[in-house]
Amino acid sequence: MEELTHFNREGRAKMVDVGEKRETKRKAVAKGRIRMKEKTLENILQQNITKGDVLNVAQIGGIMGAKETSKLIPMCHNIFITGVDLHFEIDKENSAVIIIGEVETVGKTGVEMEALTAVTIAALTIYDMCKAIDKDMVIDDVKLIRKEGGKSGLYERSEE
Repeated sequence: MEELTHFNREGRAKMVDVGEKRETKRKAVAKGRIRMKEKTLENILQQNITKGDVLNVAQIGGIMGAKETSKLIPMCHNIFITGVDLHFEIDKENSAVIIIGEVETVGKTGVEMEALTAVTIAALTIYDMCKAIDKDMVIDDVKLIRKEGGKSGLYERSEE
């Protein structure tokens, strides 16, 4: 059984001490999607949403989310992020936007949570910008796809 490292001897929450770990180049890739009505997706693609260019704003929102992860998730370390990028794939068949977030650092702890946060905040930004015309949107399937670096090395989701 894996040891849970975010608990002290008394069973209370603690932030893991990474002070003795060596710095390595680290990268994480996460993926998620937001499903919507066909008309909503059409409006996004035609930049016909009154709040502006949805995917551009979602890109910025996702980057900002990655940078604020340690303020949102209690046991996350404040990490010096060296790069964040998001990509959007349009899935017309399922009326969805697929969001892929990549986060990089050179440090003592990984950026998986930052990548997951970037994808989630980008999806929430899309929801926020389109909710006036489609309250039925669904954010789902947010997951870690790949992580590189650190003691545990490479992880790749097998189903991708």
